[in-house]
This record gives sequence, C-alpha cells and structure tokens, in this order.
Amino acid sequence: MEMFFDWRSLGSFLATIMVLRTALRDFLPPELQRLLLAFFGRLSSFLHSTDTVIIDEIDSHAGDAIPNELYDSAQLYLSSRCLAASSTIRLHKSHHSPRPVASLPDHHSVVDFFHSIPLSWTSDSFVRPANSATRLASSLVGSGGGGGDSIDQRSLRIQFHRRHHHEVHNLYIPFILKEAERIRTRARERRLYTNRAVHPGDDQSHCWLWSSQPFEHPSTFDTIALDPVLKDDIRADLLQFVARRDYYTRVGRAWKRGYLLHGPPGTGKTSLVAAMANLLEFDIYDLELTTVASNSHLRRLLVSTAPKSILVIEDIDCSLDLSDRKKKRMAGGDETEQERWAHQAQSRAPARETISLTGVLNFVDGLWSSCVGERLMVFTTNHPEQLDPALLRPGRMDRKIELGSCRPVAFRTLARNYLGRGREDWAEDEGPALEDLMAKAEVLLGEVPISPAEVAEMFMASDGKEAKAAVTKVVEELQRRKEAPPPPQPQPQQLQESMVNLEECG
Repeated sequence: MEMFFDWRSLGSFLATIMVLRTALRDFLPPELQRLLLAFFGRLSSFLHSTDTVIIDEIDSHAGDAIPNELYDSAQLYLSSRCLAASSTIRLHKSHHSPRPVASLPDHHSVVDFFHSIPLSWTSDSFVRPANSATRLASSLVGSGGGGGDSIDQRSLRIQFHRRHHHEVHNLYIPFILKEAERIRTRARERRLYTNRAVHPGDDQSHCWLWSSQPFEHPSTFDTIALDPVLKDDIRADLLQFVARRDYYTRVGRAWKRGYLLHGPPGTGKTSLVAAMANLLEFDIYDLELTTVASNSHLRRLLVSTAPKSILVIEDIDCSLDLSDRKKKRMAGGDETEQERWAHQAQSRAPARETISLTGVLNFVDGLWSSCVGERLMVFTTNHPEQLDPALLRPGRMDRKIELGSCRPVAFRTLARNYLGRGREDWAEDEGPALEDLMAKAEVLLGEVPISPAEVAEMFMASDGKEAKAAVTKVVEELQRRKEAPPPPQPQPQQLQESMVNLEECG
C-alpha cells in the first residue's frame, strides 16, 4: 500500500510539472521565456565547465559519407606527440610507407598540452547501421564491420575547460592539421615517375598515365661538384620558393618555378635535379616528350601530377623541335605548322596530331600550369641557344643556371667524395705529395676544360684506396689534353653538307 502511494505521488508530481510547463509557455511573454532559457543555460554551463569536440572517422551528416581528413590528421598528430609514453598503442604500416605509424586504440585516453592547456583525447568506437555510402567510405579508410548491415564507427573526443574554447578552435585545430601535413611529407616514400607511351584505344586515366619507382638517388647539395657560391644561391632560392605560398597567392601568380639547366654533357645537370628533390623532399616526374601523342595528352599529364614535385624534361632540344622560329623564317627553312597541315590535306594523307611549340608553351605557363601548386619545372639542354626565346622568358624559365667544366673547388669536392680524403685527413708521409698534385691539377683545370663526370670516372677507378694514383691520373690526362693539337675547324662547305646529311637522316 505504501509503495502504491509512492508511485501515485510521483505521477501527481509529474502531472503538476507538465501543467506548469504548459502554463509558462502559454502565458509568459516570449522575452521572459528567452531570459529564463538563457539563465538555465548559464547555470548549466557553470555546473558543467567542460567542452567536448567530437571528430568522427566518417562524416555522414551531409548525406554523403566521406572520410574525415581531420580524423586522420589527429591520429598522425597524436602518434608524434602523445603516444610515445603510452602503455597501449596501435601500429599501422601502409604498403608504400617506410615506417609504421602509431594511433590511439579504441576506448583509450591520452593527455596533450598546448600552450599549457591540458586536453584529454579519447578514442571511441561503436557499431552503427550502414548504408551504401557509409560502406564505401568505410572501405576507403579501412574500417572493419561486424556484418553487411553495420560498420564500426570510430571517433576521437577532445575534452577541455570551457574558458579555452577560443584557443582550441582557432589555434589548436589548425596546428594539428599543419603538423599532420609535415608528418605525411616526412614519412611518405618519394617516387620517380615516368609517363607511359600512349596508343590509340589505351586507357588515359590519371592512374595509367604515369608509372613509378622508389626514388633513392643519393645526390645532395653537399656532394654535387658546384661552385660554393652558386650552390648556396640555388639552395636559398629553392627554400625561399617553398616558403612563399602566401606571397604567390597575394601577387596573383601560380605557385611554381621554372629552371633551365644548361651546359656540356657530364657537368652535373641530372645530379643537380636529384639534389633539388632530396633537399625539398619532392617527387620527380620525368617527362619523355617523344611518347606524348598530342597537346591535349600533354595537358592530361600535367594535371595528373601531384604537389611537392619536380617535373623534369631532360635534353629538351633533342626531344622536340623547339628551335627559334624567327631564325627558321629568316633562313627559309622548315615549313610552318599550317603549311604542313595544308600539305597533308592536299596529299589526302591522314594527319597525325603531334605536340607543337604552342602546346609546350601553354604547358609551362598557360592556364593549365596553375592546376597543381608547389611544383618546380626543370628543363635541361646542352644547347640553350637553339631554343625559342618564348620558352626561355621569365615566368616560364625563372632561373637559367649554366653548369660548366670542372673547376678547382669542384675538383676538391669530387676528391673528398670519391677518394674519402680531405686535406685534414692526409697522412704525414703522403700529405705534401698529394697537396702538390692537387695544386698542379687545379692549375691545369684553369687551362684545360674537363667535365666533372670525367674526373669522377677516373677517381672511381681507384676505389678510394690509391688517392695519389688517382690524382696523378687526372693530372696526366689534363696535361695530355693541354699538349694535344686543337681539332681542325670545319669549313662552311663541310658544315652545309653535314646539315643536309642530318636532315636526310632525320
């Protein structure tokens, strides 16, 4: 009976509350209702002073379930900041990643500090019904599922004091994204890409356009044989470029930079490209123009490249006819592109679409070139004077770097790299003799041209064991070239006949 009385009293109390709620809503003016709601809201905030930010792995609130980039960034951030001393972590290694990445296991917590603000991170997991969109997003991020009609939904929860609301939302979250991007750049395996040959009917999707291999070239700015002033200038220019994203946006220019590396064969153009990629930790796209079928295919190759990359065209003067148009018109040489198409139409021969100079110019500095940011374009050539001036103007080739024959400073660098010895490492008994040989070689280098590649080949023959013999071999070769008679200069008639033979062979 007493229990029945207690339940009846509770029912009366609830009914009274409902009547009061209806009366307050119907008879109190809206202004007073808002004041009461604000009062109770502040009271609730005073009693519960903790804010919570939830970061779901899959965002399905907008209708389309897509992977949440912030979730992945937060896991990367926690792996580098908070999980080193954690008693339990989850390790994951992707196929192309050189090292595993730690993440916070489900239903575990860790504390991070940002500007002396304590922030508690907790990893949650629960099973939710799945539709086709969430199943697709789950497969993209690698989430497992308990069955066909449900998936494991994971999330991260940040809890902090309410007075730090501004710092967390406006400073801490952007800091997480920035740090995660830095971690991805350092952890990713850099690749060397080359474009595939295209034939009629081939698939030309982005994943098919390029093939790649791991990029492991050892060249660095410490090992390349360049003048120290030029080396420091190039390094400073590259580092300034990657740090000026906001500047390029403010002045209205695409975030790219063009380099023309020119000089005789064996002067280190390819090694410099590798050193640039290693300095900036960029991928390399080695574009072979002879396998590109058309200007439109060239544009597809361009937009399929990724940021933080170097697009290289080696020996561009040999890959395509990009010679000076003005000189050809003055010499009455090659027919123009319109004349070639007209000739093909008259002969009723099917015209095969090819790359033109205009297509290459638009590729370097047209509208499509701005589709991918933070990218370098590097062209190499042995004969820059043969290229059309339109290709070399600022905006297309921002820096023109000439790499010449081996100089004394570069010779010292090569000796240190290949012989494993510097002046401070020479033994007392061989030091004076080696120094005399080095000095003699440096004098001859000022009189006789020789490429760094040739010097390196002579050093490699010693395998770092016979430094004196290797330097002696270089001195003898320089002396031989100095004493050799100069080669005969070709006469104009011979030059004309050579040009005719080249045209017939081409």
